[in-house]
Amino acid sequence: MSVIPSNHKHPHWRPSENAAEIPRDAPPEPRRLHRLGTVRQLEGVSRRTLARRMKVSIKQIRLEENEFNDIPVSTLYRWQRALGVPLQELLVQPGEDLSPPIKLRAQLLRMMKTAVTIRERARQPFVQRLAQMLVDQLLEIMPELQGVAPWPAVGKSRMPSDYGQAYYRRIEELPHPPEEESE
Repeated sequence: MSVIPSNHKHPHWRPSENAAEIPRDAPPEPRRLHRLGTVRQLEGVSRRTLARRMKVSIKQIRLEENEFNDIPVSTLYRWQRALGVPLQELLVQPGEDLSPPIKLRAQLLRMMKTAVTIRERARQPFVQRLAQMLVDQLLEIMPELQGVAPWPAVGKSRMPSDYGQAYYRRIEELPHPPEEESE
């Protein structure tokens, strides 16, 4: 058995073809641990709405949505209650997409939001009646869709009640810095 010296000056030594591809001290690749943000979006729930339901800040929602963060099981249960989905849908399952029932639920929810939006924004009575028929049919399939809000309008003007407490807080005028005299 021959021993190759560590200085690699052996006449027959050459580096392995794969040696450059395998870094020895590379940290393991991060892996996704949960799907909180994905499921929230599929359910059509905004971060603000979810933060209100869970009584936490939007910043906290963003932190917890990071799929690489290892979060406690109690947090998963809190999300599960707030979104109304099975707990296993919040976890990453290798090689699996959403389960068919949850996928169908998300699709029906998006269809309902679209139908309600059309019903509320259509000007023609015929279009409003068609949209109402679609809403009624979706409710026959899935009664829990009752009360689903329409998609948000782009550029909608807001009433003071839509702004929350920030609207009522006054910002004191900042003192102006002293002007510098030029010589």
